[in-house]
Amino acid sequence: MSVNCIRNILEYAVDKNPNKTALLHDSKSITYSELFKKVNKVANYLEKLNLPHGARVGIYSNKSIEQVIAILAILSTKLTLVPITRLLKSDQIKYIVDDCSLSAIITDDAKVETINKSKFKGKIITYESSKEYDSFFEIYKYYEDKFTSAVKSFDNAVITYSFASSGLPKGIVITHRNLTDGARIVTRYLKLNSDDVISGVLSYDLDYGLNQIFCSIYNLATLSLHKLILPSDFFNHLIRDKVTILPLMPIHITRMFDEDSHRLPTKEQLKNIKTITSSGGKITNKMLSNIKEYFFNSKFYSMHGLSEAFRSAYLEPEQLNIRPTSIGKAIPDVELYIINENRQRCKPREVGELIHRGACIYKGYWNSKDDTDMRFKSIKILDKVLNLEGELTDEIVVASGDYVYKDEEGYIYFHSRKDDMIKTRGYRVSPHQIEKTVYDYIDEVEACVVFGVENEQIEEEIVLVYSSKHEISKNEILFELKKHLPVYMIPSIIVYKKSLPLHYGKVDKAGLKREILEK
Repeated sequence: MSVNCIRNILEYAVDKNPNKTALLHDSKSITYSELFKKVNKVANYLEKLNLPHGARVGIYSNKSIEQVIAILAILSTKLTLVPITRLLKSDQIKYIVDDCSLSAIITDDAKVETINKSKFKGKIITYESSKEYDSFFEIYKYYEDKFTSAVKSFDNAVITYSFASSGLPKGIVITHRNLTDGARIVTRYLKLNSDDVISGVLSYDLDYGLNQIFCSIYNLATLSLHKLILPSDFFNHLIRDKVTILPLMPIHITRMFDEDSHRLPTKEQLKNIKTITSSGGKITNKMLSNIKEYFFNSKFYSMHGLSEAFRSAYLEPEQLNIRPTSIGKAIPDVELYIINENRQRCKPREVGELIHRGACIYKGYWNSKDDTDMRFKSIKILDKVLNLEGELTDEIVVASGDYVYKDEEGYIYFHSRKDDMIKTRGYRVSPHQIEKTVYDYIDEVEACVVFGVENEQIEEEIVLVYSSKHEISKNEILFELKKHLPVYMIPSIIVYKKSLPLHYGKVDKAGLKREILEK
């Protein structure tokens, strides 16, 4: 087994402090020793399935201690974890199942029906006792609690799915070494330690959320699981569990303050929280104002990551008042370059493409050479910036597709995205995917276009503009889309036009956007 894998840091944590609380969830808790035994039982079960090395196993379930056990069990074996967001519908689950040939899915009672609707033919494993499926209930009873892992650092560990420029979900392949590098680097600049209680409010379908599990284990800390539905419950979670580290996405900041001010906790009740992080979208002035007012004892880290590399930049908390719109500078073990169309280094204030070199670069896009080739480049792309001595040009860097610029002190500012992806409620949404769903299921629509417009509360609102012979009821459109798309992909603004305006033969999206903003 490699020393650069999550299994290794889990074994170290159990050896160092077996009785330390590893996970909290509502009234339940589990120590590192108890966690390790259950992980081993599930890992033994998975090995007995005799799936080939690297076979993909999905997790599609609500947040729970069992979900974390499932994640760690898969990562202890030769298998590859495919986390599936609980918001996806059967059509999208089927796409992921087919794209990466899922052999098995671990789930809970609430999600079994959706999996069956997707016509999944592989093995279904549930957390709860079941007559129809193998379950953790039986696995805990009948399988050994000792397990020997043979994981290597270069093995595929996780495939996470998000939207690539083609509009269809694309899996990004993450190695075991990537996971431990992420935990190590984040630990360093956030100064995490074993006394910390990390809030597990993020979902575990993408790397930011998964990193909270791994940082917790890496530091022998405690992870407190929570699902933010009501602000009052969320603040109770922070106070009750004595949370010290609070990782968030911008949408969480909006939701937590979506409450009458007299029902919010006092500043004194939140003084235990020493660090707040945010990634995955733009932080607005209103969000920052609320954070500063209520979390007076906290340092706020704004962070910038890529689909192809876990984390690229972060802004030190002391810079937040000086340059609040900056994404900061490179994280430890990473170098960031900004180059223009001629591949030359950009001057201060000159906009160019962000190039990521060093740690945390993922392996590539699963089953999609075009997407991999578009983003993962030879270091030769930096040949006008670096002195590539000895013809050593096999190193891979990430051409991010993010257009940014630096100020005179080297702080980076985001300018625009190369593609048309919409950032809303912490998710990257493909306009193409929504447009395709409209065409597939609403026959009356002759043409449509989808884009985002800025909204301080949720980053961007999704706008659907369509043409047809007659206007279609908005409720009718929403009813159909909700059957095929998750909630965060549903347009909030729907506009009917008899015909869509064209510009040089293409739909004039920019003109439509201006029209929406002027209303």
